[in-house]
Amino acid sequence: MEQKNYITSYCSIKNGKVNVNGNETFSEASLPAGEFLKAAYKHFQLNYPKFYKMDALCKLAFVASDILIKANPLVTKYTAEDVSIIIANAASSLEIDTEHQHTISDKNNYFPSPAVFVYTLPNILIGEIAIRNCIKGENTFFIFDKFDADFMSSYTNTLLNGNKAKCCITGWVDFYENSYEAFLYTIEKQADGLNIEHNSVQLNKLYNN
Repeated sequence: MEQKNYITSYCSIKNGKVNVNGNETFSEASLPAGEFLKAAYKHFQLNYPKFYKMDALCKLAFVASDILIKANPLVTKYTAEDVSIIIANAASSLEIDTEHQHTISDKNNYFPSPAVFVYTLPNILIGEIAIRNCIKGENTFFIFDKFDADFMSSYTNTLLNGNKAKCCITGWVDFYENSYEAFLYTIEKQADGLNIEHNSVQLNKLYNN
């Protein structure tokens, strides 16, 4: 008999709005992406000075994950090794890659910055979430054209059912050219919080909400 897992909380950020478990908790739709993320960071009092050094993709992931973990404090329910982070996007790290390319393309104006270069991999955002929350479980980053509920539900259910993790923070974090979207959710073996069965149908309902 196949084991059931549960979506226990979620946070979505897009179009200048933050939604937690189906409730709009913050809105500043008139702000450009960078200013919106700073406003959300201050509104939710996330208090992590390193935030201001991150690239835009990591800032988006950081804000979404911190709000999610405030709503569902997984790190107090599970050991560091029992929590996995599985995230995907479409643009990879192209936003900061483009900025880095500008610093090295002109030999007469060559000024590469290690502070920029360090973010030229998309999975750095997983590292930022893990460091912030002392999470040591399995982590993986995927690139897809769009959010793939079938793949994400199958992959994370396999992790949980194979006892590779007891909980997953997973979803979609994408940022490119002032367009941004984060949809992060928690999956647990035990029903808790929202208590929604974890499958692609339910994921698509929440993602498109």
